[in-house]
Amino acid sequence: MNGSGDKAAVEWLVSVAPDPDACRWEWERNPHGVALLPAGKRWDVLILPGELGHPTLDVLRRVLDRPGPVLADFGAARMGFFVPAGTAARWIGTGVRGAGHGTWIVVPYPGRLAGGTLRWLVPPDAAGTLTDPALLELAMHEAAAQLAREAGE
Repeated sequence: MNGSGDKAAVEWLVSVAPDPDACRWEWERNPHGVALLPAGKRWDVLILPGELGHPTLDVLRRVLDRPGPVLADFGAARMGFFVPAGTAARWIGTGVRGAGHGTWIVVPYPGRLAGGTLRWLVPPDAAGTLTDPALLELAMHEAAAQLAREAGE
């Protein structure tokens, strides 16, 4: 991302902040900084263990031009997939945590390499693209089947 795409992605993210100007100011002054943003307004986040998250993202990239935003913690032990608001409240899945209404997510500045413990694997885009939860579930099943086949070899 660069230029106007960065700005539009920032505006999309900060639109959920209680104080968008303060969030924007922090990111502009400290490009390695992070913001705490409420989930459940424009998006929820489904958090997968990295061993399932990476192959799931690989499957999504094979079937989509562009998946929605995906965060990874340092070492990619956990990955967060941005999905439509309300998804976390309806999600049932072993080992998958949901961050929806009433929860907060630590979010790095989009479009730049972030230092610290959090980074974008797929940064947000100007359109606010999110991953379809049904497609994410199918990708998770495909990834889990692939992992099971590999474990049996």
